[in-house]
Amino acid sequence: MRVLVTGAAGFVGYAVASRFVEAGCEVHGFTRSGAGLPSGVEPVHGDLLAEDSVRKAVAQVAPEVVCHLAAAVRVRESRTDPVRYWRTNVGGTLAVLDALAETGSGSAKLILASTCAVYGEPERQPIGENAEPAPSNPYGAGKLAADRAAADLAATGAIGAVSLRSFNVAGGLPEHPDRDESRLIPKVVAVAQGRATELVVNGDGTTVRDYVHVLDMADAFLAAVGVCEPGQWQAYNVGGGGRTRIVDVIATTERLTGKPLPVRHQAGAAEPPELIADPRSFQRATGWSAHRSGLEQILGDALAAARSAYAPGE
Repeated sequence: MRVLVTGAAGFVGYAVASRFVEAGCEVHGFTRSGAGLPSGVEPVHGDLLAEDSVRKAVAQVAPEVVCHLAAAVRVRESRTDPVRYWRTNVGGTLAVLDALAETGSGSAKLILASTCAVYGEPERQPIGENAEPAPSNPYGAGKLAADRAAADLAATGAIGAVSLRSFNVAGGLPEHPDRDESRLIPKVVAVAQGRATELVVNGDGTTVRDYVHVLDMADAFLAAVGVCEPGQWQAYNVGGGGRTRIVDVIATTERLTGKPLPVRHQAGAAEPPELIADPRSFQRATGWSAHRSGLEQILGDALAAARSAYAPGE
């Protein structure tokens, strides 16, 4: 199976590309520089925002499956720079869709990296796919628009498409940690390893989130290929299903490292108190399970990945 992965050098994209290589696929990573790709992945050079280069990449690889993960992914940043988020997340997805539509085969499968942010802040938890989308920030709004564009193209028969709406992806692979310290677990790891001085917590640390291990997320992309049917689009929620508070992350990190974590609390931010996935639809459809997504394994792998990737004093 020939697979094209956009964002293959990113935190989740790297794990996805690696998983397809392990499964015996011919994997190509769409990249601007060619650096940072997993072993066994062939680079295909281009820019997601240059439609011609996306079109050329799809024509060159002739993929049977496209895993589209290249995106801008920071919720708070999307509020201050919304145009860039729309241009990247919607415009980039449209470039991929246009390239696939031009192939005219109707057999290509597109697996989209979507997000729970499309649901906004629903009162009912856990969140199922029947929840009404109501994004509360440009990141979620753009991802929902990308989902709908994929659904519309699938309805023409040009492709099959699945959107995987992930919750909080975390953990790590050897020498490939999550380097985005705007997220809780990478920041906790940086503080625990002395690369940052303290963890700043908004409020009392009792907001609840659902964490899924990056390797379980990679498995989900592979599993989604089996339920991606020509002429159809389907969205699935992918999460670990657990209820994890910030204070739980802190306590587990302190237990794993054997030392206290410097923490400073500040006024609470306007954010949903709880966001939990209901992944049962995806589990029933594919047999997938989040078997690595216990908090201790996620944090242990995140700590190990960072130790293997960062030089002393970095």
